[in-house]
Amino acid sequence: MASPSVSRSPAGRTLRRRPQLSDDVAVHVRNLIMSGGVRPGDFIRLDETAADLGVSVTPVREALLTLRGEGLVELVPHRGYVVAPLSRDDIHDLFWLQGQIAEELAVRATRSVTPEVVEELTAINEKLRRAVEDGEADRIEDLEFSFHRVINHLADASKLSWFLLSATRYTPVQFYSSDPAWGESAVESHRRLIAALADGKADVVGAENKAHFIDGAQRLVAHLDEVGIWD
Repeated sequence: MASPSVSRSPAGRTLRRRPQLSDDVAVHVRNLIMSGGVRPGDFIRLDETAADLGVSVTPVREALLTLRGEGLVELVPHRGYVVAPLSRDDIHDLFWLQGQIAEELAVRATRSVTPEVVEELTAINEKLRRAVEDGEADRIEDLEFSFHRVINHLADASKLSWFLLSATRYTPVQFYSSDPAWGESAVESHRRLIAALADGKADVVGAENKAHFIDGAQRLVAHLDEVGIWD
Protein backbone atom coordinates (compact mmCIF):
# COMPACT_ATOMS: atom_id res chain seq x y z
CA MET A 1 0.00 0.00 0.00
CA ALA A 2 1.47 3.37 -0.97
CA SER A 3 1.73 5.81 1.90
CA PRO A 4 0.33 9.33 1.74
CA SER A 5 2.88 12.15 1.82
CA VAL A 6 3.31 13.09 5.47
CA SER A 7 4.29 16.64 4.60
CA ARG A 8 0.63 17.36 3.86
CA SER A 9 -1.78 18.94 6.32
CA PRO A 10 -5.59 19.08 6.18
CA ALA A 11 -5.34 22.69 5.02
CA GLY A 12 -2.59 21.98 2.51
CA ARG A 13 -0.09 23.98 4.54
CA THR A 14 3.61 23.28 4.75
CA LEU A 15 5.55 23.02 7.96
CA ARG A 16 6.05 26.33 9.74
CA ARG A 17 9.76 25.54 10.01
CA ARG A 18 11.95 22.80 8.71
CA PRO A 19 12.07 20.13 11.41
CA GLN A 20 15.55 19.17 12.59
CA LEU A 21 14.75 16.94 15.55
CA SER A 22 12.61 13.88 16.10
CA ASP A 23 10.24 15.91 18.29
CA ASP A 24 9.41 18.16 15.34
CA VAL A 25 8.73 15.20 13.10
CA ALA A 26 6.63 13.53 15.80
CA VAL A 27 4.51 16.68 16.21
CA HIS A 28 3.86 16.85 12.49
CA VAL A 29 2.97 13.18 12.05
CA ARG A 30 0.91 13.14 15.25
CA ASN A 31 -1.17 16.10 14.06
CA LEU A 32 -1.57 14.51 10.65
CA ILE A 33 -2.88 11.31 12.22
CA MET A 34 -5.24 13.11 14.61
CA SER A 35 -6.72 15.27 11.84
CA GLY A 36 -7.29 12.40 9.42
CA GLY A 37 -4.53 13.39 7.01
CA VAL A 38 -3.47 9.76 7.15
CA ARG A 39 -5.82 6.96 8.08
CA PRO A 40 -5.62 3.83 10.20
CA GLY A 41 -3.90 1.20 8.08
CA ASP A 42 -1.85 3.70 6.05
CA PHE A 43 1.89 3.05 6.04
CA ILE A 44 4.31 5.82 6.94
CA ARG A 45 7.55 5.14 5.07
CA LEU A 46 10.81 6.26 6.61
CA ASP A 47 12.52 7.28 3.37
CA GLU A 48 9.50 9.07 1.94
CA THR A 49 8.81 10.89 5.18
CA ALA A 50 12.41 11.99 5.52
CA ALA A 51 12.46 13.26 1.94
CA ASP A 52 9.15 15.08 2.31
CA LEU A 53 10.25 16.86 5.49
CA GLY A 54 13.82 17.50 4.40
CA VAL A 55 15.49 15.55 7.20
CA SER A 56 17.52 12.40 7.52
CA VAL A 57 15.94 9.04 8.27
CA THR A 58 17.23 9.04 11.86
CA PRO A 59 14.84 11.66 13.36
CA VAL A 60 11.95 10.07 11.47
CA ARG A 61 12.77 6.67 12.93
CA GLU A 62 13.04 8.18 16.42
CA ALA A 63 9.75 10.02 15.95
CA LEU A 64 7.93 6.87 14.88
CA LEU A 65 9.32 5.02 17.89
CA THR A 66 7.84 7.77 20.07
CA LEU A 67 4.48 7.55 18.31
CA ARG A 68 4.55 3.77 18.64
CA GLY A 69 4.94 4.21 22.40
CA GLU A 70 1.89 6.48 22.35
CA GLY A 71 -0.14 3.90 20.45
CA LEU A 72 -0.57 6.07 17.35
CA VAL A 73 1.42 3.80 15.02
CA GLU A 74 2.22 0.10 15.00
CA LEU A 75 5.23 -1.74 13.65
CA VAL A 76 4.43 -4.42 11.09
CA PRO A 77 7.38 -6.83 10.80
CA HIS A 78 9.24 -6.53 7.49
CA ARG A 79 6.82 -3.84 6.26
CA GLY A 80 7.26 -0.79 8.47
CA TYR A 81 5.08 1.53 10.51
CA VAL A 82 1.34 1.71 10.02
CA VAL A 83 -1.19 4.14 11.51
CA ALA A 84 -2.95 2.45 14.44
CA PRO A 85 -6.75 2.27 14.85
CA LEU A 86 -8.35 5.48 16.12
CA SER A 87 -11.93 5.49 17.41
CA ARG A 88 -14.47 8.15 18.24
CA ASP A 89 -14.08 7.20 21.90
CA ASP A 90 -10.34 7.84 21.62
CA ILE A 91 -11.04 11.41 20.50
CA HIS A 92 -13.61 12.02 23.22
CA ASP A 93 -11.32 10.52 25.87
CA LEU A 94 -8.41 12.77 24.91
CA PHE A 95 -10.51 15.91 24.98
CA TRP A 96 -12.31 14.83 28.15
CA LEU A 97 -8.96 14.63 29.92
CA GLN A 98 -7.91 18.02 28.59
CA GLY A 99 -11.23 19.55 29.61
CA GLN A 100 -11.07 18.18 33.15
CA ILE A 101 -7.59 19.59 33.73
CA ALA A 102 -8.37 22.89 32.00
CA GLU A 103 -11.49 23.33 34.13
CA GLU A 104 -9.54 22.90 37.37
CA LEU A 105 -6.77 25.24 36.26
CA ALA A 106 -9.28 27.93 35.31
CA VAL A 107 -11.08 27.65 38.65
CA ARG A 108 -7.80 28.06 40.52
CA ALA A 109 -6.75 30.94 38.29
CA THR A 110 -9.84 32.91 39.27
CA ARG A 111 -8.36 33.53 42.72
CA SER A 112 -5.42 35.43 41.25
CA VAL A 113 -7.10 37.55 38.61
CA THR A 114 -6.30 41.26 38.64
CA PRO A 115 -7.47 44.12 36.40
CA GLU A 116 -4.09 43.89 34.67
CA VAL A 117 -4.68 40.23 33.85
CA VAL A 118 -8.14 41.01 32.46
CA GLU A 119 -6.57 43.74 30.32
CA GLU A 120 -3.86 41.37 29.07
CA LEU A 121 -6.35 38.63 28.16
CA THR A 122 -8.59 41.15 26.42
CA ALA A 123 -5.67 42.42 24.35
CA ILE A 124 -4.65 38.90 23.34
CA ASN A 125 -8.21 38.03 22.38
CA GLU A 126 -8.52 41.16 20.27
CA LYS A 127 -5.35 40.18 18.42
CA LEU A 128 -6.83 36.71 17.99
CA ARG A 129 -10.02 38.19 16.55
CA ARG A 130 -8.03 40.12 13.96
CA ALA A 131 -5.93 37.06 13.12
CA VAL A 132 -9.11 35.02 12.56
CA GLU A 133 -10.51 37.73 10.29
CA ASP A 134 -7.26 37.80 8.31
CA GLY A 135 -6.95 34.02 8.18
CA GLU A 136 -3.46 34.04 9.75
CA ALA A 137 -3.32 30.43 10.89
CA ASP A 138 0.16 30.53 12.44
CA ARG A 139 -0.73 33.63 14.42
CA ILE A 140 -4.03 32.10 15.54
CA GLU A 141 -2.16 29.11 16.97
CA ASP A 142 0.31 31.33 18.83
CA LEU A 143 -2.36 33.63 20.28
CA GLU A 144 -4.63 30.77 21.35
CA PHE A 145 -1.70 29.21 23.17
CA SER A 146 -0.75 32.55 24.74
CA PHE A 147 -4.28 33.18 25.98
CA HIS A 148 -4.56 29.91 27.85
CA ARG A 149 -0.96 30.08 29.06
CA VAL A 150 -1.84 33.24 31.00
CA ILE A 151 -4.69 31.45 32.74
CA ASN A 152 -2.67 28.32 33.43
CA HIS A 153 0.17 30.39 34.89
CA LEU A 154 -2.27 32.14 37.22
CA ALA A 155 -3.44 28.78 38.56
CA ASP A 156 0.02 28.23 40.08
CA ALA A 157 -0.24 24.48 39.53
CA SER A 158 2.84 23.49 37.58
CA LYS A 159 2.15 19.76 37.60
CA LEU A 160 -1.41 20.13 36.32
CA SER A 161 -0.22 22.58 33.68
CA TRP A 162 2.41 20.08 32.56
CA PHE A 163 -0.17 17.30 32.29
CA LEU A 164 -2.42 19.57 30.23
CA LEU A 165 0.44 20.49 27.93
CA SER A 166 1.25 16.80 27.47
CA ALA A 167 -2.39 15.99 26.69
CA THR A 168 -2.81 18.82 24.20
CA ARG A 169 -0.02 17.49 22.00
CA TYR A 170 -2.73 15.25 20.51
CA THR A 171 -4.70 18.31 19.42
CA PRO A 172 -4.29 18.91 15.66
CA VAL A 173 -3.81 22.66 15.94
CA GLN A 174 -3.70 23.27 12.18
CA PHE A 175 -7.15 21.72 11.81
CA TYR A 176 -8.58 24.34 14.17
CA SER A 177 -6.53 27.35 13.11
CA SER A 178 -7.57 26.84 9.48
CA ASP A 179 -11.29 26.80 10.38
CA PRO A 180 -12.80 30.34 10.55
CA ALA A 181 -15.91 29.04 12.32
CA TRP A 182 -13.80 27.57 15.11
CA GLY A 183 -11.81 30.82 15.32
CA GLU A 184 -14.93 32.92 15.74
CA SER A 185 -16.25 30.50 18.36
CA ALA A 186 -12.95 30.63 20.26
CA VAL A 187 -12.99 34.43 20.35
CA GLU A 188 -16.53 34.46 21.75
CA SER A 189 -15.64 31.78 24.29
CA HIS A 190 -12.67 33.85 25.42
CA ARG A 191 -14.89 36.90 25.85
CA ARG A 192 -17.24 34.99 28.13
CA LEU A 193 -14.27 33.59 30.00
CA ILE A 194 -12.75 37.04 30.52
CA ALA A 195 -16.06 38.42 31.80
CA ALA A 196 -16.42 35.58 34.28
CA LEU A 197 -12.82 36.00 35.43
CA ALA A 198 -13.38 39.72 35.97
CA ASP A 199 -16.47 38.96 38.07
CA GLY A 200 -14.68 36.27 40.07
CA LYS A 201 -17.20 33.59 39.06
CA ALA A 202 -15.00 30.51 39.37
CA ASP A 203 -17.73 28.02 38.49
CA VAL A 204 -18.57 29.88 35.29
CA VAL A 205 -14.89 30.22 34.41
CA GLY A 206 -14.31 26.50 34.86
CA ALA A 207 -17.39 25.49 32.89
CA GLU A 208 -16.52 27.82 30.01
CA ASN A 209 -12.96 26.55 29.78
CA LYS A 210 -14.16 22.94 29.83
CA ALA A 211 -16.79 23.67 27.17
CA HIS A 212 -14.03 24.95 24.89
CA PHE A 213 -12.53 21.44 24.83
CA ILE A 214 -15.89 19.71 24.45
CA ASP A 215 -16.52 21.87 21.40
CA GLY A 216 -13.09 20.93 20.05
CA ALA A 217 -13.87 17.22 20.35
CA GLN A 218 -17.22 17.59 18.62
CA ARG A 219 -15.72 19.52 15.72
CA LEU A 220 -12.91 17.01 15.24
CA VAL A 221 -15.20 13.97 15.37
CA ALA A 222 -17.55 15.62 12.85
CA HIS A 223 -14.58 16.30 10.56
CA LEU A 224 -13.28 12.73 10.83
CA ASP A 225 -16.79 11.46 10.11
CA GLU A 226 -16.96 13.69 7.04
CA VAL A 227 -13.66 12.47 5.60
CA GLY A 228 -14.69 8.88 6.25
CA ILE A 229 -11.90 7.97 8.64
CA TRP A 230 -14.03 5.20 10.13
CA ASP A 231 -15.52 3.89 6.87
